[in-house]
Amino acid sequence: VQLQASGGGLVQAGGSLRLSCDVSGINFRLYTMSWYRQAPGKQRELVADISDNGTRNYADFVTGRFTISRDNVRRTVALQMNALKIEDTAVYYCSVQYKGRRYWGQGTLVTVSS
Repeated sequence: VQLQASGGGLVQAGGSLRLSCDVSGINFRLYTMSWYRQAPGKQRELVADISDNGTRNYADFVTGRFTISRDNVRRTVALQMNALKIEDTAVYYCSVQYKGRRYWGQGTLVTVSS
């Protein structure tokens, strides 16, 4: 199982970024895909996930600002992040639970400046 995230970068508060994750090694359309993040000195936390049937779930701190989506043909999961805040600064990871194990991408850094 391989997950390759991209799209991070430096953005000013109030700006937008779109993260993308390419997934291989699984029957992508059958699995819930997730985005997590880890800020410096903090634990990794769930940002959003999207189930095989497209049901979305968001952490309270991103509801209304972030949108998760998936493309089962391209085997990608995306995270559109709008109205970014300084506290959104973190390394963002795409992830999948597969056969009893959670797999992680390499992470992509999002830095939000004032």
